[in-house]
Amino acid sequence: MTTAKGALIHIKVLDITTFLSGPYATQILGDLGADVIKVEQITGDDTRRLPPNFIGGDSAYYHSINRNKKSVAVNLRDKAGQDLVRRLATKSDVLIENMRPGGLDKYGLDYDSLSKLNPRLVYASISGFGQDGPYRDHPAYDMVVQALSGGMSLTGDPDGRPVRAGIPIGDLAAGSYSIIGILAAIEARHITGRGQKVDISMLDCQVAMLCYQAAYYLASGKVPGPQGRGHESIPSYRSFTAGDDLDVVICANTDRMWRSLCDVMGRPDLRDDPGLQTREGRYNKRFEIWEALEAEFGKRTADEWVVALRAAEVPVGVVNTLDRSLSDPQVLHRGMVLDIPGPDGLNVRVAGNPLKMSGNEHATHRFPPRLGQDTRDVLTTELGLTGPELDTLIKAGVLKAG
Repeated sequence: MTTAKGALIHIKVLDITTFLSGPYATQILGDLGADVIKVEQITGDDTRRLPPNFIGGDSAYYHSINRNKKSVAVNLRDKAGQDLVRRLATKSDVLIENMRPGGLDKYGLDYDSLSKLNPRLVYASISGFGQDGPYRDHPAYDMVVQALSGGMSLTGDPDGRPVRAGIPIGDLAAGSYSIIGILAAIEARHITGRGQKVDISMLDCQVAMLCYQAAYYLASGKVPGPQGRGHESIPSYRSFTAGDDLDVVICANTDRMWRSLCDVMGRPDLRDDPGLQTREGRYNKRFEIWEALEAEFGKRTADEWVVALRAAEVPVGVVNTLDRSLSDPQVLHRGMVLDIPGPDGLNVRVAGNPLKMSGNEHATHRFPPRLGQDTRDVLTTELGLTGPELDTLIKAGVLKAG
């Protein structure tokens, strides 16, 4: 449960999403205090059954993106179920869905239909390619949009084949951008009194994240390849292998940082070389710099380099594996590993909320809900259904209560 200080404590969210992009977005809204009602088919979100790790019958994947929510299990193929969700939408500020475009139209749960009943509704749709265009109806997952955007072509070793990013950036970016759109629409509603539709394309988000790489290509016509260990423009922005076989990243972006790096390495010859005094000069001699730095980094352990370079105010970090990252003192201090107790002695440990706000502290986090855990409570509180009415709907297969 969230405290009354939650920034979005006044916002009710109807979450009709599955897998990753949508649930990731609604979890963040829940972290910010919103009342999130997760509407699931009576068979449940598919991620509940995703191997290999399970906690209390539901997968670790599911637990990672569904805290601070309530679960209502409804058969959307049944007209009575559709009507219940429609009524919940009339009482909601936000509806988020991530079906293929038009997926909710056949249930009468599209934006045009619902906005007539609730003109203030902000309706966010996340899809692979958006609500229009030649790819509109094509199926897509994270790796597809990583590939089509060109971002995947930039990832990997220069002499190797392109690889997907190790985290699902297509889904996570779409979820994050959807929150920006939702909050902007809520702010606009204060002025207009009306909600609006937010159309988020995973491919659009990935193309936007090409950022300066897109600008480089559009300016030069040169197609970049996999970026490997470093930066296209800054030769001292790169990883190098230390003497204990751990990789160390340095980001010596400025002239001062470059000189400090050379001093720490004991290489005044590099620091004073007339050809290496400017960014352009270092760029032109980047292959020589890489060879020299690789040799120097092999002379000390990763931790020794981190201590020495931090003392010289050169940005540096070890390329951590997850065991190192999730036990890092800074990560733990910032609450980025959450320990959430649940029913029957269950406990889940997941990545935390990166948004730190002075008025959005949590007393506790709500354990990810069981399928249909809140069906009775939500439909009684929000729609006024009685116990006998609920029993009839459950018996008829319209609802499931956990």
